[in-house]
Amino acid sequence: QVQLVESGGGLVQTGGSLRLSCVASGSFYGINAMAWYRQAPGKERELVARITRGGNSNYADSVKGRFTISGDVASNTVNLQMNNLKPEDAGVYYCSMVIVAAYTGTYWGEGTTVTVPD
Repeated sequence: QVQLVESGGGLVQTGGSLRLSCVASGSFYGINAMAWYRQAPGKERELVARITRGGNSNYADSVKGRFTISGDVASNTVNLQMNNLKPEDAGVYYCSMVIVAAYTGTYWGEGTTVTVPD
């Protein structure tokens, strides 16, 4: 069974930084893509950043230049470095991976909360 566990959320003031991490565990053959999504209260979940196995990344326009995604398939880990945080960045951040396993598909973590007070 595949599990994704996020860490690194917390409370930070406007302009501050946080680093989120997510590690996959369990029985699987490989990881094809890794991503971070977020969901603010009352809003739909949105893609923040995504990186493929080959290292190609893309970002939501709202975080370009401030957030950096990095992935390491050898250690089954994806990180999200978030700098110059704004109140609109607050929400629950979810890790997502496309994993090749007995069931190949998209797996999700349970989320970690980022709070940026106004």
